[in-house]
Amino acid sequence: MTIVSEARGLFDEWVAAVAAAVDTAIGRYARRPHIVLGGESTDVLTARLQSAPKGPALPDISFRIVNGRPSPSLPADWQAAFRGSRIETVLASGQVMFRPLDFPKQAVDFLDGMIRTQIDRLTPWSADGAVFGWSSPSAIGQDRIELTLAATSKQEIEPLVQLAAGLGAQSFAAFAAPPNEGDTSADIKVFDQTLGSAAGRGFDTPRILRAVLLSAGVAAAVALLLGAYFGNSLDSEQQQLTRRISERRAALRLGPDSTVGLLAKRKQTSPSSVVVLEALSQALPDGTYVTELRIDGDKVQVVGMTQDAPSLIRLIEKSPQFARATFFAPTTRAQNEPGERFHIEARITPSFGSST
Repeated sequence: MTIVSEARGLFDEWVAAVAAAVDTAIGRYARRPHIVLGGESTDVLTARLQSAPKGPALPDISFRIVNGRPSPSLPADWQAAFRGSRIETVLASGQVMFRPLDFPKQAVDFLDGMIRTQIDRLTPWSADGAVFGWSSPSAIGQDRIELTLAATSKQEIEPLVQLAAGLGAQSFAAFAAPPNEGDTSADIKVFDQTLGSAAGRGFDTPRILRAVLLSAGVAAAVALLLGAYFGNSLDSEQQQLTRRISERRAALRLGPDSTVGLLAKRKQTSPSSVVVLEALSQALPDGTYVTELRIDGDKVQVVGMTQDAPSLIRLIEKSPQFARATFFAPTTRAQNEPGERFHIEARITPSFGSST
């Protein structure tokens, strides 16, 4: 029962992910009302209809949030505007914490994971208790980039999320305006969540997906039964042919010196851990420390600390024992570490024995 429950959970998660992707695609092309919530706090808010696919323009309206609902109640035309809309707000500067960060240039493709794992150290909140985002990275020098992290507690925006969901909005997003930035295009998105189906309440995307998958599963089961019924004789012939080929190959490999030859070949082509370690110690410069060494087949992975990580690629490839050295993870530098933490992978040259 546990396996069935786990499989059902994975299936439900997959359906939810696909449904979210479908809703996102529909919402991207469907014209939805765009409403902007303003105000320095969640006590008094002002709603402005930025754009609407049809209908007259509505005057701005102000209200408070009481138990997740607007007070006083919204007029009918504003209630209709909120249903299926895209709601956005810019958080007050006092609600958001900004922090400048810098990373190695190679880390630009891994910023989400690197920032998420450090959010509890960079902010007063954990990764689960905070919403955050960052500005577009800009280069500083040749090897590093800088950006601005914006973060706030989920509790700060929870009343706004409840309000948007209660009004039937399709999605809600929150932005943070960095200090000393007058351009609204520089606002940092810290939260963006889909609250309802972009196709409308009458269009149940998960239900349709389940029906399509069930039909496909039935069709696949019928096809498998037909294939099993008509393919038994072909499978039997294929198994006999495969067995004969295997017997023939085994007979060709047999010989008086086969065992000795295989051992000699393995000795010639298998890398020695001692030789690999000695070659690395000769290739790496002084001041470089190796904290992890893994040998997997003809590959070696080295993790450690150094002052100049890019130069290690050239030094390792100069060694006759290694080739095709590359970084298999981003190079990072923490504030409490003396150098850069590197992750290098190289192919071991199979020249560890003598041919005689």
